[in-house]
Amino acid sequence: MSRRTPRLFAATLAIAALALGACADKTDDAPEAGTGQSAAAFPATVGKVTLDKRPEKIVSLTPSATEMLFAIGAGPQVTAVDNNSNYPADVPKTDLSGFQPNAEAIAGRNPDLVVISDDRNKIVDQLAKLKIPVYLTPAATTLDDTYQQITELGTLTGHPTEAADLTQRMRDEIAKLVKDLPQRPEKLTYYHELGTELYSATSKTFIGSLYAMAGLENIADPSDADGKNGGYPQLSQEVIVKADPDFIFLADTKCCQQNGDTVKARAGWSGITAVKNNQVVALDDDIASRWGPRVVDLLRSIVDAVAKVPA
Repeated sequence: MSRRTPRLFAATLAIAALALGACADKTDDAPEAGTGQSAAAFPATVGKVTLDKRPEKIVSLTPSATEMLFAIGAGPQVTAVDNNSNYPADVPKTDLSGFQPNAEAIAGRNPDLVVISDDRNKIVDQLAKLKIPVYLTPAATTLDDTYQQITELGTLTGHPTEAADLTQRMRDEIAKLVKDLPQRPEKLTYYHELGTELYSATSKTFIGSLYAMAGLENIADPSDADGKNGGYPQLSQEVIVKADPDFIFLADTKCCQQNGDTVKARAGWSGITAVKNNQVVALDDDIASRWGPRVVDLLRSIVDAVAKVPA
């Protein structure tokens, strides 16, 4: 994994990520197109974006938003997605880039709405000059950010009812997941690995907030106490071994082919509690780096791992 990858992750997740496999869940199921249409109203306005009619040629240049759009039933309106969007499996994937957006290439798709997470290359102004509306979905820092983006995409795409149903379902599932976690005299600790260069995410990040919901303590927090690393510090082997985390969560199983065996083979890591107790948890890189509906799946993976440890 290159040094550049964690920085891109950080730029995409709270910007890490949280890339983030996990089990499919009801949040993955997109409602049938057309349901809830009676609640849609146009013109529709969200922030500075106003659409006179329902968009039918949406270009999504961020994987998290792509997942949101399909989950609320707007999938049939999406005509092109970026080269990193890969879920659901049948998304209209192209060579368009969200990291290096090209106005001419995007305009060539004749979109009536573009969804992107960052205003890179001043793409918003470039597309505005071409009369193409752009909705920004910045990397979430809280679950409320995720709910808001789903809600706003529902408004802009004509699927407000489906969006409301999805966010409520997510809230209910998350509440159910954390409700029955055992009470412990001391918090279990964890290390979340973004890549083999040992970049991690602190409790102040979106991904870190999910671990906090599961009652875990983050060993990476002291390494970015001043916030200079934006919540994504690079740890050393010595720091991790000394911290002796109860869990190691791997968000680099695809990009770096990491698993329990490769972690155990690292010099000095075989004595870490997480390794000795077989509490090295392999996550899905994609789910662990996105703030869309599948955060429920990520939290479920975390909670299931924690629940196996006696209180």
